[in-house]
Amino acid sequence: MMERIEQAAAALARLGRPEVAVVLGSGLSQVLPLQGERTLRFSDIPGFPAPTVAGHAGEVAVGEVSGRTVLVQRGRVHYYEGHELGEVVFPVRVYAVLGVKVLVLTNASGGIAFGLEPGDLVLLSDHINLLGGNPLRGPNLAQLGPRFPDMTAAYDPELRRRAREVAWDLGITVKEGVYLATTGPSYETPAEIRAFRALGADLVGMSTVPEAIAARHAGLRVLAISCVTNLAAGVSPTPLSHEEVIVITRRKAGELGRLLLALIPKL
Repeated sequence: MMERIEQAAAALARLGRPEVAVVLGSGLSQVLPLQGERTLRFSDIPGFPAPTVAGHAGEVAVGEVSGRTVLVQRGRVHYYEGHELGEVVFPVRVYAVLGVKVLVLTNASGGIAFGLEPGDLVLLSDHINLLGGNPLRGPNLAQLGPRFPDMTAAYDPELRRRAREVAWDLGITVKEGVYLATTGPSYETPAEIRAFRALGADLVGMSTVPEAIAARHAGLRVLAISCVTNLAAGVSPTPLSHEEVIVITRRKAGELGRLLLALIPKL
């Protein structure tokens, strides 16, 4: 595995040496244009898994934001596509070897907490892992991190503070919440949503948690921003659909893009 990771990192190093990486989720692939960007398709990076879901472009770009070198991953792969969790987090581990210090994760989510509305941007403060697995299971990659990494502050409080300040300056409203990850690809039942709310979840989705775990294992600081695309089952009066997810994320893309462009130089 480490050999695969190092081969992929060597391929990406030809694009540049970023310190910040941004993963753009469903429908968000175009929110962060880079100056002088250089790109590689996932299929052109050794070992990278290929996304199969609409709204996930499947490319990595390196370029500049306000003079800072940034890597942007446009699209991601998910556990529900049939990938093992080790493959889902493969790109994050490559970025760690490449020299990335800060990882910004974005996603689309369903709103569980009362008061959340479609289109809300939410900074993740914590997560609940109901994927039934952990990307660190198996032999530990000691070159990346310890056998038992601490997850007390999986989502960096200082980075969230900076994000709140930048959002305030831009006149963008951001909320905070706990994200619960399920395997998917079916959406949750109303009974499951009631259970998730009782567990303390504010949002539900099918990504992000494995990447956050792998990033923290490798010593990266993590900031995660979720776009609420729909109210969860039993909260929403209408059936859920992936088309709705894409529509809402594209509607909020401009606002999220403004936030990221202003925030990245401060990370």
